[in-house]
Amino acid sequence: MKLNAITLDCPDPLALAAFYQQATGLRPHPKSDAEFAGLTCEDGMFIGFQRVDDCRAAHWPDQSVPQRIHLDFAVEDLDEAETRLLELGAGKPVNQPGKDRWLVLTDPAGHPFWSKPQRTGRDRSVR
Repeated sequence: MKLNAITLDCPDPLALAAFYQQATGLRPHPKSDAEFAGLTCEDGMFIGFQRVDDCRAAHWPDQSVPQRIHLDFAVEDLDEAETRLLELGAGKPVNQPGKDRWLVLTDPAGHPFWSKPQRTGRDRSVR
C-alpha cells in the first residue's frame, strides 16, 4: 500500500490551494474548482482541498475543536520560512513547543502545520 493523496476539509478550496501553492511551489491541478482543488507533487503525491460547509478551524493547542491532521514541511531556513509564510497569510499560535527546533503555524483555514529545518543551520539549529 502506498499513500498517494491527502485531502483537507476547508471552507474555500481554491483559496487554500493557492496558499499552499505559493508556499510550496507545487503545481495546481487543472480541474480544480470551488468544490475541490488540488496540488500535484513531482513524485505524484496529491494534496486535495475539499469544500465542507460550516468547516470549523482547529483550535491548537486547545482541543475544543481538535486538529485531525497536520502537515510537516522541511525548510531551508526557519526564520525565512516564518516570514514568508506569515506574509502569505499563515497564522502563528502563541504556543510554540518546538522552541528553535520547529515552528507551528496555521494555514488560512486554521489547519496547523509544522515547519522544520531540513538540515542543521546556523540559525535555529536542530538539537
